Amino acid sequence: MKFNTINRTAKAAAVSLALGLGTIACSRDYTAAYVYSVSNTSSGSTGAVVNAYAVDYQSGVLTQISGSPFTTNLMNPSTLIAAPNGKTLYVIGGSDNANVEVYTIGSDGKLYGQTTPTITGTYPTAAAIDPTGSYLYVLYTYENGYTPVSPGPGGISIFPINQSANGSAAAGTLGTPVNVNVGNNPIGIAVSAPTCTATPAIPSSVSGITSPNCVILSTAATTATPNGFTNTFVYVVDAEVAAAKPQVLGYVMSPKDGSLTPISGTVAAGVSPSAIAIDPTGKYVYVTDKQQNEIFGYQIANVTTGALTPLVSSPYATGGYPVAITIEPRGKYVYVANYNSSTVSSYSLNLANGSLGASAGSGFSTNTGPTCVTVEPALGIYLYTSNYLDGSISGGQLSPDTGVLTTVANSPFPSASQPICVASVPNGLHSVQAVAP
Repeated sequence: MKFNTINRTAKAAAVSLALGLGTIACSRDYTAAYVYSVSNTSSGSTGAVVNAYAVDYQSGVLTQISGSPFTTNLMNPSTLIAAPNGKTLYVIGGSDNANVEVYTIGSDGKLYGQTTPTITGTYPTAAAIDPTGSYLYVLYTYENGYTPVSPGPGGISIFPINQSANGSAAAGTLGTPVNVNVGNNPIGIAVSAPTCTATPAIPSSVSGITSPNCVILSTAATTATPNGFTNTFVYVVDAEVAAAKPQVLGYVMSPKDGSLTPISGTVAAGVSPSAIAIDPTGKYVYVTDKQQNEIFGYQIANVTTGALTPLVSSPYATGGYPVAITIEPRGKYVYVANYNSSTVSSYSLNLANGSLGASAGSGFSTNTGPTCVTVEPALGIYLYTSNYLDGSISGGQLSPDTGVLTTVANSPFPSASQPICVASVPNGLHSVQAVAP
C-alpha cells in the first residue's frame, strides 16, 4: 500500500492508537478501513463480484457492508487496486477483451460504478498506481491480436487518472491509455515512491509541495522531477525471457504524462517470479519466486537512473509457492502469501541495508490457497488474505513491535467463491493518521 502524502525519512514514525482514533471515538464510527475482494463468481451472478467489508478498529473483525457483494460486468478478473487517496477502486478483468471497471468508494464503503475503459492488450496480470494517484499502469501478457496459442510481446496500458471533475468525467475516472511494449511474459509491476532531501529546493512554478515536509505532487505539474526529489521508477518482472533467465526491467516515470523511459541494464529474477513490491521509502525492491520458494531483494542503488543492485543477503526463504507480497505502511515488515502451504511469512525489514529477517512465528496460517495479501492503511495493524480455494478472507493482527501475526477473532470471513485478490483503503479522515510512512 502507498499513501498520497509522503514525508519520507529514514525512520518511519508511529502515532499512538489513542490519538489516531480520537476522531472515531467522538463520532462513534468504529470502522477504521474498508477491505475489498474480487471473486470469479457468486451465487446468482454471471460475472465477477466484489465483496466489501468494514474493518472494526478495535478487533480487525470484518463485517460485510450493505449491498455487498457488488456485481461487475467483468469475466475472469485478474486483480483490483485502490487509488492512493482511498476514493476509487479499479477492478481489472477479462482475457481477450480486457477492461478496467472504475468504482467510486462512498463514505460508507459502498461501491458506485462509473466507466469501463478498455486495456490495450489481452490477459492482464497486474496493476500499479504511482504515489500521486495520477497514473494507473495495467500490465498485460499479450498485445492485441496475440493469444496463448499465438503468443506475442506483452505490455503496459498507461491510463491517466482524472484528478478532479472535468466536464462529464468524474474524479478518479480514466483517460485514454497509452501503450508500451514490455517483455515476453510480464507478470508483476510496482512503482516507487519519490524521496526527498531534508530541505529540498522547490521550484516556484511547482504547486502542491511544502518545504521541508516534502508533500508529494498532487498533479502532474512539471515536465521534470523537482529539485530535491528523486525520480519515480517503475519496475516490471518479466517471467519469460528468450535465451535468458527471468529479469526485472526498470523505467523512469515522467511526472508530466506517466510515460516510461527504459533504465539501462536488468537484474535476474530467479526461476519463476510471481510478484513484486517496493518499500515505502523507495529504496528497496523485492520479488518472490514461486518455484524456488524465495524472495530476491534489490537496492535502488542510483536514485537518478533507478539501476538495481542485488542485496548481498538475498535470497530469503519463504513458505510453499509464494504468490503475493506486501510491505506494511511503516515499511518495517514484509509479508508474503504462500499458496501451497496456506501461510503468510513475515519478515522484519532493515532500512539500513534492505535485508529481511524472519519474524518469530512467521508461519501464520490462513485458509486454503491464499492468493493476495493487504495491510489496511488506516492503523497499519490488520492484515488480510484472499483464500482462493475455500472462498474466504483470513485476518491477522500484526504486532507493531515484532511484526508477528495473531489471528483476528472470527477469522476466516466468508466471501464469494474463488476470491482472486484483496485490497484495502482507510475510512476517510479517520486515518489522520495512525501511521506515517
